Amino acid sequence: MVLCRLAYYWFKEIEWFTALPFGLLGVFLSLVAYRLGFSGIAKKNIDRIFLLPEKGCIFAFQAWKSYLIIVVMITLGIVLRHSPIPKHYLAIVYTTIGGALLLSSLHYYRKLWQLIILKKT
Repeated sequence: MVLCRLAYYWFKEIEWFTALPFGLLGVFLSLVAYRLGFSGIAKKNIDRIFLLPEKGCIFAFQAWKSYLIIVVMITLGIVLRHSPIPKHYLAIVYTTIGGALLLSSLHYYRKLWQLIILKKT
């Protein structure tokens, strides 16, 4: 949500008729990124969580290579944010990644909701 919020503020700085197609492109690309990659990662992480022992390490829900990817993504985000690239172009990238992460998080919430409902019955 932080990435999408940054993108929103960067889009606000330009005319709406320019921001609208850029924003729609970001939303479309976020759906593609979600479908082709982020959704699968979330599902694998959920499966990994259920294989953990009762008192597992808090960091074990993701594969170790995922932590390397996270570090690369954070570093790239910082570099891009401080680059001379116009912010309304960066807003497309931020909308794409932020939207895909947000959509993927819904897998975790759905599974959590299912577990809460199962405990009540």
